[in-house]
Amino acid sequence: MDNLIEVKNVTYEYTDEETVHTAVKNLSLNIKKGSFTVILGHNGSGKSTLAKMLNGLNKPTLGDILVDGINTKDEANELEVRRKVGMVFQNPDNQLVASIVEEDVAFGPENLGLEPSVIRQRVDEALKAVDMYEFRKSTPHRLSGGQKQRIAIAGIIAMQPLCLVLDEPTAMLDPKGRAEIVSTLIKLNHEKGITVILITHYMEEAEKADRVVVMNDGEIISDGAPSEIFKNVEQLKAVGLDVPQTTELLYNLQKNGFSVSTNVISIKEAACEIASALHSEEK
Repeated sequence: MDNLIEVKNVTYEYTDEETVHTAVKNLSLNIKKGSFTVILGHNGSGKSTLAKMLNGLNKPTLGDILVDGINTKDEANELEVRRKVGMVFQNPDNQLVASIVEEDVAFGPENLGLEPSVIRQRVDEALKAVDMYEFRKSTPHRLSGGQKQRIAIAGIIAMQPLCLVLDEPTAMLDPKGRAEIVSTLIKLNHEKGITVILITHYMEEAEKADRVVVMNDGEIISDGAPSEIFKNVEQLKAVGLDVPQTTELLYNLQKNGFSVSTNVISIKEAACEIASALHSEEK
């Protein structure tokens, strides 16, 4: 797979009451087309700052970010960068602009100056992609939090971006709403080939990704497949992060002398590990 996004030695600084803060420090990262990447980190780790740089909302102080070959610092190409990389934020209410669902989803394509027939097709396809087509005539603000966030995602994908960057989109949702969003993202990634970058602190969401990047204090401290990242329980806990419940269970069993691996995530795999360990104990 080719790289869709290239982050090259990027630093981001901002000034707060004459004090300069460095939110991201000399960070490099490549995102491949069609991949599903989760970026983890506690509050203040720099993950949200990085997310906003990926579609040009924030410009690097030092270094460069290329989106499909376009430098995000190039102001002449700002709109093109944002067409390629769509952003979804925490609060869906802040992203809904119309009183009818289908009109809200049509807002982005209309701003692109597309023909009405093309807009109609894109709106229908986007709503079907997030399983919200039956609500196309509904009032957004009467929907659940998870449904609102799916409408917000539909509004972005109707513009046909190459990549979706979601900055803690489930932070304000209940467990059912969170599950709806993760399921939607997996579907968009697998069926539509949309590159997904999910910023989160929920471990169960990170389990579903191809790749997990862990940030702390503006730097990447770990990068790999979910099973590889989560087996480093003590490292994650040291930077204020939890691990999946299955990993936590296996880690505690291991500490208590059971011969189990923490290099698994799913409930089925964890059950097999525990069964195998119990079987060995009986011998």
